[in-house]
Amino acid sequence: MTVKVVTDTTADLPPALAAELGITVIPLYLRFGEQVYRDHVDITQDEFYARLPVDPVHPNTSQPSPQDFLDVYEKLAVDTDGIISIHISKKLSGTWDSAIQAKAMLGGKTAVTVIDSQSVSMGLGLLAVMAGRMAKQGAKLEEIAAAVEKAVPQMHLLGIFDTLKYLAAGGRIGKAKALVGSILSVKPVLTVKDGEMHPAGQVRSRAKGIERLLEWANGFDNVEEFAVVHTTTPDEAEMMAGRLTAKLPREKIIVSRLGAVLGAHAGPGTLFVVARTKG
Repeated sequence: MTVKVVTDTTADLPPALAAELGITVIPLYLRFGEQVYRDHVDITQDEFYARLPVDPVHPNTSQPSPQDFLDVYEKLAVDTDGIISIHISKKLSGTWDSAIQAKAMLGGKTAVTVIDSQSVSMGLGLLAVMAGRMAKQGAKLEEIAAAVEKAVPQMHLLGIFDTLKYLAAGGRIGKAKALVGSILSVKPVLTVKDGEMHPAGQVRSRAKGIERLLEWANGFDNVEEFAVVHTTTPDEAEMMAGRLTAKLPREKIIVSRLGAVLGAHAGPGTLFVVARTKG
């Protein structure tokens, strides 16, 4: 039987791609005061990004419960001998820990391998895509897990933010807290390193930030796949993808949108590029 792939909504997988590869996506939670929403399920991205800048309540986010994972694992266990569950960095969320607890609760009904992506957004998403493609081709659980573990350090992410205030408000700022006091006209550039957000410089304008992302992405000589992720600027994301075609064919470049849970920390105007390099 085919291995089943599970990830979470912080992977920012385009829904059609997840469906095509048979990837099950478990939602994290978003809370505006007393109102609780499942990411990508109960609130659309358009609704969320319209509300975020104007709502006086800053949203909180939380991981799926172990029971959420157990429900999915038990359902998938009926039709599979193995599940690979790949999730957002455990330094940024308790999602991985919930998955580990659910694996124990499953009681050996099927083999489950839980992997910490040490990344976010499509840094996680491209790992899930890799696993989904291998599963579709009939690879065994051990083969897929080994390939994904090997690819974890081959994922690279760089992003520009209009502001760090959302990361600071959500407590997910990590090593980038040193940039909080920057003047408002400066756009912070961040990367993911060892599972945390780290500062990677500053730019004076959005145009310079976009050029910085392009220069960084085009600096890879051994890139296997790109993803471009935006919160509120789809035209910029498509432009970025088009300008990366000197490195890769357009069909190897995925464009996606940051969901509400990550968007609560990133804010409007965020733009990421993710590269997966060859081993």
